[in-house]
Amino acid sequence: MIPTEDASARKREIEEKLKQEQETLSFIRENLEKSDQLTKGMVSILSSFESRLMQLENSIIPVHKQTENLQRLQENVDKTLSCMDHVISYYHVAKDTDRIIREGPTGRLDEYLACIAKIQKAVEYFQDNNPDSPELNTVKARFEKGKELLEAEFRSLLTRYSKPVPPILILDVITVDEELEVQEEVVLEHLPESVLQDIICIAGWLVEYGRNQDFMNVYFQIRSNQLDRSIKGLKDHFRKNSASSGILYSPAVQTKRKDTPTKKAPKRPGTIRKAQNLLKQYSQHGLDGKKGGSNLTPLEGYDHDLRVKHLSDALTEKHGAASGKDDVLDIEIDSYIHCISAFVKLAQSEYALLTEIIPEHHQKKTFDSLIQEALDNLMLEGDNIVSAARRAIMRHDYSAVLTIFPILRHLKMYKSEFDSTLQGTAASTKNKLPTLITSMETIGAKALEEFADSIKNDPDKEYNMPKDGTVHELTSNAILFLQQLLDFHETAGAMLASQEVSSSASSYTSEFNKRLLSTYICKVLGNLQLNLLSKSKVYEDPALSAIFLHNNYNYILKSLEKSELIQLVTVTQKKAEGLYRELIEQQIHMYESSWQKVTEHLTDRNMPVFQPGTKLKDKERQVIKDKFKGFNDGLEELCKIQKGWAIPDKEQRDFIRQAQKKVVSDAYRAFLQRCANISFTKNPEKYHKYRPEEVEEMIERLFDTSA
Repeated sequence: MIPTEDASARKREIEEKLKQEQETLSFIRENLEKSDQLTKGMVSILSSFESRLMQLENSIIPVHKQTENLQRLQENVDKTLSCMDHVISYYHVAKDTDRIIREGPTGRLDEYLACIAKIQKAVEYFQDNNPDSPELNTVKARFEKGKELLEAEFRSLLTRYSKPVPPILILDVITVDEELEVQEEVVLEHLPESVLQDIICIAGWLVEYGRNQDFMNVYFQIRSNQLDRSIKGLKDHFRKNSASSGILYSPAVQTKRKDTPTKKAPKRPGTIRKAQNLLKQYSQHGLDGKKGGSNLTPLEGYDHDLRVKHLSDALTEKHGAASGKDDVLDIEIDSYIHCISAFVKLAQSEYALLTEIIPEHHQKKTFDSLIQEALDNLMLEGDNIVSAARRAIMRHDYSAVLTIFPILRHLKMYKSEFDSTLQGTAASTKNKLPTLITSMETIGAKALEEFADSIKNDPDKEYNMPKDGTVHELTSNAILFLQQLLDFHETAGAMLASQEVSSSASSYTSEFNKRLLSTYICKVLGNLQLNLLSKSKVYEDPALSAIFLHNNYNYILKSLEKSELIQLVTVTQKKAEGLYRELIEQQIHMYESSWQKVTEHLTDRNMPVFQPGTKLKDKERQVIKDKFKGFNDGLEELCKIQKGWAIPDKEQRDFIRQAQKKVVSDAYRAFLQRCANISFTKNPEKYHKYRPEEVEEMIERLFDTSA
């Protein structure tokens, strides 16, 4: 049960809350009454404002419509006046642009093109709106005149600023300095930048607005002429400077690279010209038998005796007159090689320039036309080289192939870059270099084969044989010729491979070509060996024949070893070196047999048998006398004859002398010992003419033409 006091308190609390709620309710009612009064007042004001707005709208809308009509009329008037001014301006274009058009675009191309644009718009206006008006003909004529002057300016700029590339700059572009890891790129600037931009601008306008492609013909004609003149200038540079000073390259090279040597021309072996001289002499004199002796090239271990010196002097005198022509030919070959490289680089540069000026779909055709004159001249010069080589080969001058080797090697080396440069040109253009290469390979292979045949078929003529049994001219010529193949072994191998109809092109590998060249060299050496064997039979004395073959075989072997030809030979003939050593040994034995007619007098054959202290019969004494006399006479005769023979190789000469001294002196000493206590004559000094030491001295003087 809830206490009474708590109930009273609770009641008072509820009554207070009720009182508060009643007061709040009373306050809300008062505010609602005030809000209703305010709402009624606002509704009254808005109703009044709406009424007034409707009155204003009814007054303003007519005025607004009238204003709009007036503005539209004003705009129409302005547009009409503007159109009239624009149309009238077309009638004044010819007059306004007359002075600028007459004076041309030189020096103010942008202004000139702006005038042309005005004239072009006038032409379009009259064509569209008044095609029969005389003004159309006037602006058309003015437009054509402006276009002609632009074409003339295009030609003038190209002609005035297109100059041949200086030879020194070309040489800097095509020459590679092997000692520099990073090559300095030499940029060819054919036209000044400002001029180039003007030309590009004119070309663009002529293509887009002029509807004219004649400027492309103008372009390729002018640039073609400059390309050809650049290459001809390089040729003239070689002719003027190569022989006299040897300075072919820019002096700036030394300024830029003080610590590096100056640039060098492509390598050409120094012995080519010497070989050509000797081979020419051989072809001109050796085959018709008007020339004797030998063109022996001294090798390591060979003496430069007086005879060789006189021969060298004679050759120098005989070929002195021809050396000037040979030098000229060297320069021409070097010039042609450099011109091929120059053409590739200049053509690449021309194409880069052309792409900035000529529209893309006309670039290849224009480039094809641009390079034709220079390319045709180079190919014609190459054809002339082939023709000259063909004529020389018909005269049996096989040195002509040596001229082709460096050129052909260079052409093949540049072929890929050449093909890349000519990509997109006509097939006839792209085929010119391969055709020239094929011609050179064909004539080169023909020369190689005919040279091998000439070695085999060289006639055996007595008056063409060296009297001293030294190296034959045919041998030295053949070896000199083969030595040149070392510097061009890849080119020579490819030459021979090009004629192998049984082999597919895919089989023309480096190893295949190397084997072909090895086979060819072995063929030449085989032909040479057969011919030498045949020639040796011309000698009546078998000993001289043996010395002749010994000298030639030894010369061949030493030449093969010295020039590294032996490595090529052993590709297909593994035992070549041993075979030559056997041949040399055989000839030494053949020569030694010539002394048997001397040493046979020293044997016991027919020697009388006697006891010490026994007196010899006259017949027995005569036998001993005959043996002494036979030995003395034979020794004197052989020494007299063989002293004029030659063995240029000192090592071989000493070896043969020492071997012969031992054989003869040992036999002579034994013979003297047997006869020491025999009284066979009252004048022993008459028969015992030589002491063993004197015999050795006599043999020591063999093969000594200076003695």
